[in-house]
Amino acid sequence: ACMVMVGGLNVSPPFAAAASDVPVLGGLFQILTVRNYDAEDGQVNQHVSVPEVDAEGDLAQQVNAEIQERVDALTAQAQQDWEDYREVFFATGGTQQQWDEREMDVIVDYEIKSQSENAVSFTVDFGEGWVTAAQERYCYNLDLAENRDITLRDLLGDAWVERCNQAVQSYIAAHTDEHGYTLFFDSE
Repeated sequence: ACMVMVGGLNVSPPFAAAASDVPVLGGLFQILTVRNYDAEDGQVNQHVSVPEVDAEGDLAQQVNAEIQERVDALTAQAQQDWEDYREVFFATGGTQQQWDEREMDVIVDYEIKSQSENAVSFTVDFGEGWVTAAQERYCYNLDLAENRDITLRDLLGDAWVERCNQAVQSYIAAHTDEHGYTLFFDSE
């Protein structure tokens, strides 16, 4: 039932609006709503799922505008990358038949990490996949009651840099095998 409800919230704005009126649960569903679309422009396929912070205050509007700006920039950059690739492809001897077999995927997706009535933490991923692949991730941690970003300093105190560095070093040390090899670069 929970999966059906969350799915309904993500694909049906009227359902999400109705859920926001439910006492107790309503606050949780007002935090993020979703705009989903798939678009195909020739050989460029866009799969876009954009979160939107649905809260009072300037912060929500600022975050929503920033996310939309990034979505617009990504789709424009992907189109330019595709056109540049096409030009180089034919300039280096590619044939039309070979070109017709190529395609690009442009993906925008998000993941809610945590949400409560007053705070939300989520990531938004932007990516291109074709001959090469690229991905960017943006993290949002918002205190909606105070209309501000939540920072690592807020969570970890003034020594947040040292605490983060210690955590990273501990993780690297824990992932070192008996020969001294890690998944990470040596300190040198």
